[in-house]
Amino acid sequence: MFRFFENLVDPYCDYPQVDRPPTRLWPFMNDYARPFRSIFVVAAFLSLVTAAVEIALIRIMGWVVDILAGDPAQVWADHGNTLIWLAVFVLLVRPLLQGIDVMVLNNGIMPNFGTLIRWRAHRHVLRQSVGWFENDFAGRIANRIMQTPPAAGEAVFQVFDALTYAAAYVVGALIVLGGADPRLMIPLAAWLVLYGLLMRWTIRRVGPASEAASDARSEVTGRVVDAYTNIHSVKMFAHHDNEMAYAKEAIDKTRSTFMREMRIYTVMDISLVFLNGLLIVGVVGWAIALWMSGAASAGIVAAAAALTLRLNAMTGWIMWALTSFFRQLGVVAEGMETIAQPITLLDAPDAKPLSLEHGKIEIQSLTHHYGRKSGGLESLDLTIQPGEKIGLVGRSGAGKTTLVKLLLRFYDAEQGKILIDGQDIQSVTQDSLRLNIGMVQQESSLLHRSVRDNLLYGRPDATEEEMIAAAKQAQAHDFILDLQDPQGRMGYDAQVGERGVKLSGGQRQRVTLARVILKNAPILLLDEATSALDSEVEAAIQDTLYGMMQGKTVIAIAHRLSTIAQMDRILVLDQGRIVEQGNHDALLKRGGLYAQFWARQSGGFIDPDMRAEK
Repeated sequence: MFRFFENLVDPYCDYPQVDRPPTRLWPFMNDYARPFRSIFVVAAFLSLVTAAVEIALIRIMGWVVDILAGDPAQVWADHGNTLIWLAVFVLLVRPLLQGIDVMVLNNGIMPNFGTLIRWRAHRHVLRQSVGWFENDFAGRIANRIMQTPPAAGEAVFQVFDALTYAAAYVVGALIVLGGADPRLMIPLAAWLVLYGLLMRWTIRRVGPASEAASDARSEVTGRVVDAYTNIHSVKMFAHHDNEMAYAKEAIDKTRSTFMREMRIYTVMDISLVFLNGLLIVGVVGWAIALWMSGAASAGIVAAAAALTLRLNAMTGWIMWALTSFFRQLGVVAEGMETIAQPITLLDAPDAKPLSLEHGKIEIQSLTHHYGRKSGGLESLDLTIQPGEKIGLVGRSGAGKTTLVKLLLRFYDAEQGKILIDGQDIQSVTQDSLRLNIGMVQQESSLLHRSVRDNLLYGRPDATEEEMIAAAKQAQAHDFILDLQDPQGRMGYDAQVGERGVKLSGGQRQRVTLARVILKNAPILLLDEATSALDSEVEAAIQDTLYGMMQGKTVIAIAHRLSTIAQMDRILVLDQGRIVEQGNHDALLKRGGLYAQFWARQSGGFIDPDMRAEK
């Protein structure tokens, strides 16, 4: 039975992906709610029916009070069958109706609505560019992805569990009181006006206050996760107190925003108690006055008392539900700042997969400054022939990494273009471009999964034998076999920790190398590929690296010049331009910037702060 309701909506159903989601709250919510529209209608109908049943029972209880004034035997003779059917309804029909109502809401809507939002939001965010992620805290992004779905689900829950039910209940109460005596509607109507004004005052303040509190919580999460992610730096520089102060600033901001939000609820609760007193005195007092004048029966007084006491109990719940509704919408609005951001780095509408036959790379008038006036690349022209091995050297900030990022299309160049085998990389799909490029980065970050999962990231369909062969080629197989995590998993099944922190820098680098070897892409990018390796391991892997390069077009960045001395051509970048190029011997003979790097490097590394001699 549960499974029937749980499968009413598939949260993973197909949907049209959009690059620019709605940026206003209601269109945003409506977009996610499309698969639930029919079940929302059912939930609203059931909520109305449930409220109608409750109102009817209160009125019937008033009727029971009236009939009990007669002789018991005669009452049973006249109304026995009715009372029996009423008991059957209360024991069987009413639980069935409410059971269906609860299962539609709790089992059909709640688990699936939040899941659908989380799935689609995560899918949208993963499509964002690398540059987009570099401009925000990973913790804040994750927090918004995690807190928005339950907030949206809670808002929907309040609509059908409280707001629809409450609206139907109030209307039903007016009808019941009006049917007994129209004058009983006057105090209830007056109370509704005052209640509506209090509700309006509360709602106008809760939404902004909730959004501010939610944003403050996200900032705390971002700062805390940032500290945890960089815990080695925190410990190494003994910045515990600084990190505590940095976190305390955000935590105190969260406290302040939360206090302002809670003040609203305090005013609301105190005002509500006073209004409810007016409701009870007004409706019940008037009903008693009518009874004393003979205009109403005792059953009417009992029904009026029951209705007002029930409304008195409900008003706090209704107000809390309504403020919760708008509070959760405030959380959703804050989450939209991340989830609803447009995708700016897109495949062209007619993009086709990259057709790579030779691996020729042509760079034409390439300029990119990350939106600034300096840094990056400036009017770079370069042709790399198929199978050619290129080394890139230069001071920090010369544009080496920028070139690699543009080649991978992590950013779109501000001017110029890059062609691979004659195809503009902006005209091919991003996935096909990156599938044809293997890269080993200076910072070898791994996924918090098993060694096997990390290796197979390079080629998921690789066999066990191919994976192990790649690990052996990267000099990683032996140390992998010795790994064991705290859960007892060993070897290739051992977990490597977040960003691979359970492995040494050299071990992470060798796993990264093995992953790229397994990928076996025709274009190879090496960004300080051996920087984390000791001299002995580097010497053992040099042959592996050169073996990897065979038949591939290679671009290698290195401060350790010995690692690129055997390249076909070495390019020296300075201030975003190629200032020298040639092989190692030719550049040394030229006596220019490269020769100065070679002469002045310490321990085989370029001094990044070195300035060219005049």
